[in-house]
Amino acid sequence: VGGWHGNYKSWEDAKKRASGYENDDILKKVKESLLKVKSGEAVYERDSVLFDKVEYSYPLLSSLLFVATQNNSTLNLLDFGGSLGSTYFQNLKFLNRLNSVKWNIVEQKSFVECGKKHFEDDRLKFYHTIADCLMENKVDIVLFGSVLQYLEKPYDIIDQIINLGIKYIIIDRTPFIDKNSDRITVQRVPKNIYKASYPCWYFSRKKFESKIQKEYDIFFDCNSDDISNIDNANFKGYLFVKKEH
Repeated sequence: VGGWHGNYKSWEDAKKRASGYENDDILKKVKESLLKVKSGEAVYERDSVLFDKVEYSYPLLSSLLFVATQNNSTLNLLDFGGSLGSTYFQNLKFLNRLNSVKWNIVEQKSFVECGKKHFEDDRLKFYHTIADCLMENKVDIVLFGSVLQYLEKPYDIIDQIINLGIKYIIIDRTPFIDKNSDRITVQRVPKNIYKASYPCWYFSRKKFESKIQKEYDIFFDCNSDDISNIDNANFKGYLFVKKEH
């Protein structure tokens, strides 16, 4: 059964009960789907599934366009865990109207190699690390689109971004619970998409917000469409803006 299960003591425990991400089938499916989007054969891809109509995340899109309005209609963005460019292609119709777009994806090795070979161009670039990306780009916005919950140490990555002082942080499609501490589950992907399961955090909303709010203000937050089978949980999106000290 798809959905989120368990309440594990540690990431290691959850990992033992999951098949993981390092599955070549996943990369292969995402690549095939996105090549169809790139060539115009399909309209939109999400989690390797093709759709004939773009399902916009309007909070994400309005955040991107808001940041662009603050920067002379330009975006220079770090998309952490951005697959092969799903969000970039999803919003291309809008991005094409801006003066300048640099969309930089930081991903795991196999995705970066595939991205460089099949998808990279003047605007879309792939990097192995945040540091590599920042050596070549003056990034003013970081996007975490449905990714923090799949990292073993998500708060380390958040700390890294906060310490870099990047002005805007967008979080999209991320699961939260109204509890004082985080919860570790195992997510099972529905078999009709692909066979996989992985450890997945549900973040304590209070804990998460207070961590980022030391340096950032919440410009807005809203609920995402994703539906959870965990009690007192929902998926949320945020736009955080760095405080003026």
